[in-house]
Amino acid sequence: MQRPRLIVGISGATGIVYGIRVLQVARVLEIETHLVVTKAGERTLAHETDVTIQELRSMADQVYPDADIGAAIASGSFTTIGMVVAPCSVHSLAEIAHSTTDGLLTRAADVCLKERRRLVLLFRETPLHAGHIRSMAAATENGAIIFPPVPAFYTRPNTVADIVEHTVGRVFDLFGLDAGLVQRWTGQQSRQR
Repeated sequence: MQRPRLIVGISGATGIVYGIRVLQVARVLEIETHLVVTKAGERTLAHETDVTIQELRSMADQVYPDADIGAAIASGSFTTIGMVVAPCSVHSLAEIAHSTTDGLLTRAADVCLKERRRLVLLFRETPLHAGHIRSMAAATENGAIIFPPVPAFYTRPNTVADIVEHTVGRVFDLFGLDAGLVQRWTGQQSRQR
């Protein structure tokens, strides 16, 4: 039986921990991952973590260079459950929003949109100007889900890892997959401390 396939894109915005954690959780859930990292993403990896590019690549089942626009994930005939771009830079968002794909990451995202597959963009930028907002609107109109990794404080996170876990769990929720990471809101008022 074919395992579900998920494309994971990592671009050059801050927040690479989200992409790393998506890969780790996907492995636990037995989801086949197809990874593409932009050059800017590789640079961010070096700035934000002690993880090497080789270690990052080893977390995925299949890895493609961003320049390989003829890779399997560039075709709609390669079936997947969709794609997560975590983190998603302004540059990648703009290319996806306006169908001006310049590399494999944005081409694979465009393929997901044209095939009506789930595309989740963990857009990492703040503050926003009108151009960013227009790109978010255009991507949404094309079928993408803009998912800024905004923390949920009702969970009372104690660490950055708690915040990342909740966000990544919510990302998997969008694919109909319960990763067991989300503290669900029950509507009950929390007790005063």
